[in-house]
Amino acid sequence: MRSWTDTLRFAFQPVVNLMTGGVAALEILARPETGDILAEARRDPELDGRLVVAAFRAAVRKETLLPLHVNVFAGTLADLGGLQGLHGAVREAGRMPWEVTVDVCPPYTHVPRRALLEAVSALRGQGFRVCADGVGDGDAPLRLLTDLAPELVKLDASLLARPAAVRAMRVLCDELGALLSVEGVETESQCAAARAAGAQLAQGELFAPPARLPAADVYVPPGSPGVVPAPRSGPSVRQFVRPAALLPATASAGQVRALLTGAPDVSGVLLVDRNGVPVRSVHRSRFLLSMSGRYGHALYADRPAAKLGDPPRTVGVDATAWEVLDVVAVGGRGRTSDDVAVVDVSGRCVGVVRLADLVRALAENRVEEAAGLNPLTRLPGSDAITGEVDRRIADGRAFALSWLDVDHFKQVNDGAGFAAGDELIRAVGRALAQTAAGSARVGHIGGDDFLVLTDPEGLDPLAASVLDVPWSAGGRPVTLSLATVLCPPGSVPDHRQAAAWLAPLKKAAKGLRGASWVLGRAGTSGHEVRRGSDRATATAG
Repeated sequence: MRSWTDTLRFAFQPVVNLMTGGVAALEILARPETGDILAEARRDPELDGRLVVAAFRAAVRKETLLPLHVNVFAGTLADLGGLQGLHGAVREAGRMPWEVTVDVCPPYTHVPRRALLEAVSALRGQGFRVCADGVGDGDAPLRLLTDLAPELVKLDASLLARPAAVRAMRVLCDELGALLSVEGVETESQCAAARAAGAQLAQGELFAPPARLPAADVYVPPGSPGVVPAPRSGPSVRQFVRPAALLPATASAGQVRALLTGAPDVSGVLLVDRNGVPVRSVHRSRFLLSMSGRYGHALYADRPAAKLGDPPRTVGVDATAWEVLDVVAVGGRGRTSDDVAVVDVSGRCVGVVRLADLVRALAENRVEEAAGLNPLTRLPGSDAITGEVDRRIADGRAFALSWLDVDHFKQVNDGAGFAAGDELIRAVGRALAQTAAGSARVGHIGGDDFLVLTDPEGLDPLAASVLDVPWSAGGRPVTLSLATVLCPPGSVPDHRQAAAWLAPLKKAAKGLRGASWVLGRAGTSGHEVRRGSDRATATAG
């Protein structure tokens, strides 16, 4: 009698790290030759649970060392209370549960919320990681998404047409401590959009189609990392995590050698205890050098590999790239090329980071930042400010956007000379940069125009720093005009609308005599004159 397994095959699709360009994991996809077993599994939780186990075992037969993603319907988890069969299969194969991510798939409608959350909690208790799949194209309620607190969120590529929504999801992921992935990426423009919106991972036909054999190589379009800037303390180490080659702490040197010779891309092996906590780090070159000596194999082959390893270097999953560099800097120079293990709150290894990835990405960020700086003031241009405006809008934060320029700057240049004009612009830029602290951002958008983004409470110090100063150029007195629009949460949809509200305030400020400051509020007509006097009134007086 034929079984459903007789006509079922599995394909593997890489999950790609957009920062490193490497394969972060493999998703295992059911590919029935006949019928629609996935539709049956959606209605039959027991069948769906068996599919998950079959998918994992198919990956084990391919002897891949990469982390794995298996798919299960949300209703299946709620009905079964977990995936006991998967846990047993993982243990039987000698793999570790935290190397497996369970992609929880829609639909969520009519799925008992409490039962689903309890099942997810049971999965985590066994060591599995959890991914919320199909977000943006499915029916996952936002409240449920936050309650699930997944380690990974997968967005449908169709959402890339709404970049503000993707950026908002990146903000939510940062709050949840999750990574953001985009699936279904088919074009280079979609890949660029995913990077720009801050996604760290992606998968789709562009990189590699689903295949019967795990892909050894993937295509990743060249390009810089996402433009969403990292916190001032540095980019998160999560963006650089590569899969780790793990073996039990009791592994012999012969087992490590077999792994390294069979996987030339593996730079080192971490030996972990029964809980997945790294106890020794085996560096590829140093280990193979020891084994290749005249008596190396005879001396070490059957001995514990731990004797040829070093204490592991570890960082928490919430560390920044700069903290990793600090870890690398401690100790002898001979270990600067060692992988650094990334561990979760329980000390379990979730992957490794390589020094080369960090140095390259940090250098690219610096080059990208430098390319956007105004050569006169060394301040960023408008893109940096408008991008931050959109992020604050997505975060639901109040902000103040200000425009500043020099009154009659052409006359200043004509009368005092361009050198004096340039020095004046540099001095104004320095004053703004010195005043802008914390989350404030200053941009020089060309000529004598500056943009300043601050919290509302930072406006008075900002105004005082530039309007209470006796500016001059070539001995000629100079005044400045400042216009500010206050944007409460929800008052503007994006930076373009904020700029539209600022435009008439700029005109009003330029219509005043002397150092001027005009303050308005997005969504409200009219404005308040904080500094300066009406020209007609001043002339009549």
